[in-house]
Amino acid sequence: MNGDIPQKYIAVDLETTGLSPKHDKIIEIGAIRVEDGIERARFQTLVNPHRKLETDIVELTGISDEMVEGAQDIADILDSFLAFCGDLPLLGHHIIFDYSFLKHAAVNLKRQFERSGIDTLKLCRRFMPEEQHKGLEAACGFYGIKREHAHRALEDAEAAHRLYRTLVAHHGAMLPEVFTPKPLIYKVKRDQMASERQKQGLRDLLKYHKIDLPVQIDYLSKNEISRIKDKLILQYGKIR
Repeated sequence: MNGDIPQKYIAVDLETTGLSPKHDKIIEIGAIRVEDGIERARFQTLVNPHRKLETDIVELTGISDEMVEGAQDIADILDSFLAFCGDLPLLGHHIIFDYSFLKHAAVNLKRQFERSGIDTLKLCRRFMPEEQHKGLEAACGFYGIKREHAHRALEDAEAAHRLYRTLVAHHGAMLPEVFTPKPLIYKVKRDQMASERQKQGLRDLLKYHKIDLPVQIDYLSKNEISRIKDKLILQYGKIR
């Protein structure tokens, strides 16, 4: 094994309510600590997003509203996850997606979270035939890696780890430099929390139009409340 190829990293995957770290929330974190190329520890937890899950997310992940309602808030989880990661690079399939959600949460909680990363998607684009699909499930299938439960965080983190080991075995001797962790760049500003006046203004609008909002208002940021109010006023009108 080439000594320049990373043997220590955190394989990580998230399940989320959607694709935007600014507007969506984490609902599950799964991670595996790898040292000397061998799994040493696991981290898995559901996260309460304080909103109802869309039907397509429930169908994709198998995670239901009932499963996350009793879970902890990201504020109660993040420190233990950061401690689990230590200073190791992150590994994942399209790792910038997972990092962007984690970085957004870290900035909002005033935590430092700067990392380098290894992206198995980019490696697959480098080594797999152009016509082949390169999503995690397709890439695992291409390399003969069997999977039991797709679209759950810990299982996907494990799949990314196994895919990476396979890619190293196939291509590491020829191009060890492409396996070097690269800095993960995602810039984000801390969300401004909504005032009680803003929260009450949204509640009044919802009550006036008799709308049931599938989000817990107390956990919304200033920008989220403004965006929701603008959308509701455009659709239903102002309070008269």
